This record gives sequence, structure tokens and C-alpha cells, in this order.
Amino acid sequence: MSSQPSSALRAPAEEPSFVHAVAPGTDLLETAAGTLRMLAEPTRLHLLWQLAQGPKTVTELTAEVNAPRTVVSQHLAKLRLSGLVDTRKDGRHVIYSLHDGHLIRLIQETINHADHRVTGEPVHE
Repeated sequence: MSSQPSSALRAPAEEPSFVHAVAPGTDLLETAAGTLRMLAEPTRLHLLWQLAQGPKTVTELTAEVNAPRTVVSQHLAKLRLSGLVDTRKDGRHVIYSLHDGHLIRLIQETINHADHRVTGEPVHE
């Protein structure tokens, strides 16, 4: 048995933190893999990248990703059900946003990593 408590058994932190000192157990690995599966589709990744820049409506997202509204709506529904995207109503509009700062940084780092791969820019240590 591990001496490190699993994240499910750990008491919630008093302050949010960027780094969590945990040993990834089965639940954590499955949850992380589920998040990465959501990022593994180019249109969803583009939507998440747009939302990393700030909250947006379906109309704004449709224009930004240059995809049909039905496609954008279907992807947003999957992202919402997976817990990666939050919604709030503003009159007749639904505003979409990313769930948390970890996801924003994950999206930004994923795109930056891809940029290094595509452009040949040297990698960081």
C-alpha cells in the first residue's frame, strides 16, 4: 500500500494550487486520459483554444472555428458533459467558458508544443 494518499482521500486545500503533489492512481489516470481524449479531436481543441482566450457564445465560436453551428454545438455538448466547459445564461445567449485554469494552461501548452513541432523551434528545458 502506498504511503501517499490518493487525491480522493486527501483533504481539500485551503487555497487553490497550480501543482498537486500526488501519485497518480487508477482514478486519476482514467480522468486525465478522458481529458486528453477530449483534446484529441482538432475541432474540439480549436474550440478549447478559443475558450482559453475568454468566454464566448456559440455564434462567436462558430465564426472563429469556421465550422457549422450544429458541429460546434455537438462538440460543446461533449465538452460540457465531460466537465471541461461551463455555461451560463446571458439573456437569450449561452456563454461558454473553460472550467478551470489548469485546463487553460493545458490547452496553451498543447498548442505551444505543437508549434515547436511544426516550426522546428528549439524545445525548452
